[in-house]
Amino acid sequence: MGPTQDRSEIAFFDVETTVPTRPGQRFAILEFGAILVCPKKLEELHNYSTLVRPADPELISSLSVRCNGITPDAVVSSPTFADIADTVFDILHGRIWAGHNILRFDCARIREAFAEIGRPAPEPKGTIDSLALLTQRFGRRAGDMKMASLATYFGLGQQTHRSLDDVRMNLEVLKYCATVLFLPDDTMEDKSAPESREMCSTASVSEGSSGYAGFMEPDELCCSRLKIRFGISTNFVVDISQSLCTVLDACEVIVRKLVEDSGSSSEWRHVVTRKGGFFNHPTARLHKNLGYRGMFILISLVAS
Repeated sequence: MGPTQDRSEIAFFDVETTVPTRPGQRFAILEFGAILVCPKKLEELHNYSTLVRPADPELISSLSVRCNGITPDAVVSSPTFADIADTVFDILHGRIWAGHNILRFDCARIREAFAEIGRPAPEPKGTIDSLALLTQRFGRRAGDMKMASLATYFGLGQQTHRSLDDVRMNLEVLKYCATVLFLPDDTMEDKSAPESREMCSTASVSEGSSGYAGFMEPDELCCSRLKIRFGISTNFVVDISQSLCTVLDACEVIVRKLVEDSGSSSEWRHVVTRKGGFFNHPTARLHKNLGYRGMFILISLVAS
């Protein structure tokens, strides 16, 4: 199965670049990799990757080689960015872009590369920056939240710093972190933060996507913190407000329908199981890892 004409797929992409070694030196793309993902089933539909030969091979310094392992000899017979520009544009333009730290790094590198060859850059329908999104929702449980740290935390193996491997790992990390994607927050991009390959920003779903608008508001949750009564492994029993129960019930209805529509035959496990609480306060059993269910909510909201 390949990409569709309505461009509804999500384009997860990553670029590997040279590393500037002096002030004012530009980045040069050394590799581009992307996968198109079905927003309903989270299946990879199409992939593309290629090494890229920079106009100035001297930009590939020893520091650059240490970062991604791409040597001057590796790209000597590779196409230039101008050679692959049509393909990159077709993959990205008009689709939702997703990636780790793409708002601060990869998106900028793509636009610079198109500007250097005198062509208009592709534009996204929306963006999902997993570094910003997971830092907001997931906190610092995995340390610096770089892809390598997240991969180690979830037991996904070592990051290779090669484009296609990294985007596939990015998708898997998002699946593991699906639970924390339920709660809303400000999704506006913080343009004051400095540019960095792994810099956090407050942006998660940028302007141009629907984000969580119309789904739930912070005031509806009324639970700045949840008091844990008991918790081990993946299950926690917490005091919970009625408003949060209502929101989680609504989430479950949406996601269960999406899962059923996708043809999944997995046994359904309720997100919240109510039990009588202390002092007439309701408690709920929350499952830490919701697998595909939380991810389906994220995708359906962003793609709508």
